Amino acid sequence: MSPQQETILRCDVLVIGAGAGGLSTAITARKHGLDVVVIEKDSVFGGTTAFSGGVLWIPGNRHAREAGAKDSREAALAYLRHETGDFYDAEAVDAFLDAGPEMVDFFERETQVRFVPTLYPDYHPDAPGGVDVGRSILAAPYDIRGLGRDMARLRPPLKTITFIGMMFNSSNADLKHFFNATRSLKSFVYVARRLATHVKELLLYRRGIQVTSGNALAARLAKSALDLGIPIHTATPARQLLIDGGKVRGTLASGPHGELRIEAKRGVVLACGGFSHDLQRIRQAYPHLRSGGEHCSPVPAGNTGDGLRMAEQAGGQVDIRYPEAAAWMPVSRVPMGGGYTAFPHLLDRYKPGVIGVLRNGTRFTNESNSYHDVGAALIRACAGEKETAMWLVCDSRTIAKYGLGYAKPAPMPLAPLLRNGYLVKGRTLAELAQAAGLDAAGLERTVHEYNQGATHGEDRQFGRGGTSFNRYLADPEQRPNPCVAPIGEGPYYALKVLMGDLGTFDGIRTSVRGEVLDARGEAIPGLFSVGNDRASVMGGNYPGAGITLGPIMTFGYLTGRYLAGVEQGAARRREVA
Repeated sequence: MSPQQETILRCDVLVIGAGAGGLSTAITARKHGLDVVVIEKDSVFGGTTAFSGGVLWIPGNRHAREAGAKDSREAALAYLRHETGDFYDAEAVDAFLDAGPEMVDFFERETQVRFVPTLYPDYHPDAPGGVDVGRSILAAPYDIRGLGRDMARLRPPLKTITFIGMMFNSSNADLKHFFNATRSLKSFVYVARRLATHVKELLLYRRGIQVTSGNALAARLAKSALDLGIPIHTATPARQLLIDGGKVRGTLASGPHGELRIEAKRGVVLACGGFSHDLQRIRQAYPHLRSGGEHCSPVPAGNTGDGLRMAEQAGGQVDIRYPEAAAWMPVSRVPMGGGYTAFPHLLDRYKPGVIGVLRNGTRFTNESNSYHDVGAALIRACAGEKETAMWLVCDSRTIAKYGLGYAKPAPMPLAPLLRNGYLVKGRTLAELAQAAGLDAAGLERTVHEYNQGATHGEDRQFGRGGTSFNRYLADPEQRPNPCVAPIGEGPYYALKVLMGDLGTFDGIRTSVRGEVLDARGEAIPGLFSVGNDRASVMGGNYPGAGITLGPIMTFGYLTGRYLAGVEQGAARRREVA
């Protein structure tokens, strides 16, 4: 067998990473006349985006205006100023608010990307400038047969949030039918049709082809890139940057067929997904790991901080400075395939009759706040302890109606999840506490105190159900408070929940245009960063649904334009031979 040969590729722009950040940058640059190459270390494209809800937070977007949502740039500015606090970056926020709606229009006009409006409230709608609806939009569903043979290279959705591989829309309306399938003929027919269609897809294609949420966004972006002739080289990790004369000129990469030397005249764009699985860096950044606790991230395992290390190699600055280094997501560990897979708790915490307690049996926060807020509260509540964990607790009626974590509503059986230890059960609260390792007296006291108000639809301790966001994912049929119902008679169920994340907030310091900055705050020639590799404009906070993907695609759009010389100031750039 002959030795593998080094292949040389030349382009204007090299993008390292095939998630929303990398692909939006690549597409924008290509649409403005540049020759672009994308490489991806994993064997599939889509990045964290393919696992996500596919929601973008874009104040002033066209879909909101057409739906008559009441909002203003001034209100959005006030909200971001409040939410980012000491990390408010006026230049970056102004660029995001100005370019966000323009980005949406560009992608819908020029590519296969399509969005639909949602009814998501901001996560803190009662804060200055917050709104009850209009700023979050959702990727439209997509038939991935449009990808042709590249369909096999699309990252599948996160296994734990599908049902036999079938995806759910991120809208509350879609999920409502599945929760009501045993109580409503209309919902039963809806679910039966969905299941029949999905089974047919599995027989024909071995996967669901009608994808939604982030999988639809990733597929639409990839289809758009491929239609433009942008090659996406999967299973091709970058090994090191090529630096000459102080300028980044390309990278060395390992491809399926040998070594690649990729030379990029305009620039290299780091879009490697952040550092959620960089064990050394998260031990520095995550307080619960510094105390010896566990972390279980559902994001792709390939997000190991490659982009950050390459930026540092070139002299770039990577800071751990935000009060919350990541978008926290409470997760449970589902026994699966001889190991464990993370289940993100996106829905169950909002449902009436479900509470979250610490090991001492006490509640610590409003369970119907956003996943990030609940995660941050859990970290604070467990400060100084080795373990950062909570237990979701409910009665048999509640778990039958809504499910709990990976456990599905009735008539799906709970016995397998009890046998493998995912769920624990007790005839009484004391028996449940013993099985779960909780303080029995504390749990009994907590449930008694909670029920005193819950009987009247009140959460007297934490005000659950007090905001439009609390109520959005709850049960509107539960009156008077869709988030609150008493915990009734046993048997009872509990589920242990740990800390996870949806992506990192800290990252590479960049200019608004995406130029990687050195210790002096000066741009490193030829090196750019987008996506979760780049420090978040939200300053370590989570103001609303889609505050990751919204800025990611907006700043990817701006970086692509800048590389092509069409963004303000870009025309002054000069290529160095």
